[in-house]
Amino acid sequence: MAGLRLGPLLRHVDWETGTSATVWVETDRACTAEVRCPGGAGGSTPTFRILGHHYALVVVTGLTPGSATRYEVLLDGERVWPLPDSPQPPSTIHTPPVPATGAVVAFGSCRWAAPAVGEPDPVGPDVLDTLSARLAADPEAERPDVLLLLGDQVYADETSAETRAWIARHRRAAGTGSTAPPDQVADYEEYTHLYDESWGDPELRWLLSTVPSCMIFDDHDVIDDWNTSAAWVADMRATPWWHERITSGLMSYWVYQHLGNLSPAELAEDTLYAAVLAADDGTEVLRAFAERAVADPATVRWSYRRDFGRTRLVMVDTRAARVLEEQQRAMLDAEEAAWLRTQACDDPAGVDHLLIGTSLPWLLPPMVHFAEGWHAALCRGERGPRWARFGEWLRRRADLEHWAAFTSSFDNLTQTVAEVGRADAAPATVCVLSGDVHHAYVAEPVWATGQQPRSHVFQFTCSPLHNSVPAAIRVGFRFGWSRFAKAIGHLLARHGRVARPAVRWERTGGPWFGNQMMTLTLRGRTARLRLEKAAGGKRGHRGTDRAGARLLGVLDRSLADES
Repeated sequence: MAGLRLGPLLRHVDWETGTSATVWVETDRACTAEVRCPGGAGGSTPTFRILGHHYALVVVTGLTPGSATRYEVLLDGERVWPLPDSPQPPSTIHTPPVPATGAVVAFGSCRWAAPAVGEPDPVGPDVLDTLSARLAADPEAERPDVLLLLGDQVYADETSAETRAWIARHRRAAGTGSTAPPDQVADYEEYTHLYDESWGDPELRWLLSTVPSCMIFDDHDVIDDWNTSAAWVADMRATPWWHERITSGLMSYWVYQHLGNLSPAELAEDTLYAAVLAADDGTEVLRAFAERAVADPATVRWSYRRDFGRTRLVMVDTRAARVLEEQQRAMLDAEEAAWLRTQACDDPAGVDHLLIGTSLPWLLPPMVHFAEGWHAALCRGERGPRWARFGEWLRRRADLEHWAAFTSSFDNLTQTVAEVGRADAAPATVCVLSGDVHHAYVAEPVWATGQQPRSHVFQFTCSPLHNSVPAAIRVGFRFGWSRFAKAIGHLLARHGRVARPAVRWERTGGPWFGNQMMTLTLRGRTARLRLEKAAGGKRGHRGTDRAGARLLGVLDRSLADES
């Protein structure tokens, strides 16, 4: 009898018709996966195979717009979900009314796998586990229409003690003699263990089964500072274990995260997906794709667009699509940048709110912004070869690789945001949603007189969902917003001969630290932002147990009204 290894994950829900959705599962053997709902809605598909693992993405049809529909998962006709004696309510697929009147969008990034209930947690309660407990306890509580996970869904380079022990056993049994670091994953099988550890968490597992999700990678999904510079890439390619690591990272991302970002129509047109489904074993097909993506990132688009009624999300890959030649550095290659502009500017009259999802913040504390522009100028030789060597050393040690470190890309994104916001039928809000930096804040840009967009424009940064930040880094981020720090930043920019950006910005909320999540409630042309932290739980000398944790409101702010 086939068993359910991981999932189900409710991924794509159709907002155009409100009648379909996709559900992802991993099974322990080849079988037919089926999602069955009361009233005849559902769908089924055979599993596909990658390196001995079996997966299915089931397209569910026949749903009713504006409804909440319970579902079960069956493998070869035998029910495997809900789990027997599960304390959680049944998993449901919530479909929007058509036309939709608004959307509730929750977002955050950076999640270490949470320990089991009863075990100490050194970084405090997990915000997604805590959200799951709230929704399970109160079915009437407001639930997100979609959960945006903005990077570092797994940590391939910062593994738990349990995972390190598993890796050691796996490598001894496999007899591969891997030279990869013992505390980091090395291949596809080890990646599957990371997802087991993270998504097998019972609270998160139920949450992802009943709240749709959109995902994008960041560096720790592969390795810290992934694609920070051309010199970094050259060094990694000379490392014996790197090729298998990056290939396996992209293969597993495609299976576990990327596929679920696609709509049924996009899946039907995806030639790689069709080839994997058609193969008895799709491993070599997927491996060839991943190796092409490593050799020439321009051959693959990981970015995507989702429309939630009159709310548009453009999710941007800020890792794999980079151009790293020092004289032409860009966060996005030319084709990807043009795609972003096209998606953002398409049909402004049909969009009340534009969300641009990018794992890395667009607007940083001013001192950090100018320091990143300064070091980028040093690296491209503005102050000579000695300063260039120092710039590369500093870039790797200080993680100076955000939009500000790619000056032309920062300017292009700023121009795209302004163009959307100045349209005659501009959205009420344009919000850039980010994570990565292990704290949360709100920043608002200001353009020159006469150039301010009609739209309200915000940078919302929120992380971590479950992680920590050293005290020294907290002090640094607070200091980075100060006038004195800004003055230091201007001096650095002058030394690097860096032009000032076309926009300035101020912090209008935060910084906040802790495990936290932001939620946008978008109704018509109104918008509200809420920030909640996970708090409480049973404290011990080694950390906090998640039992008894709750979400505490930190911020509840109106962003735009009907006027």
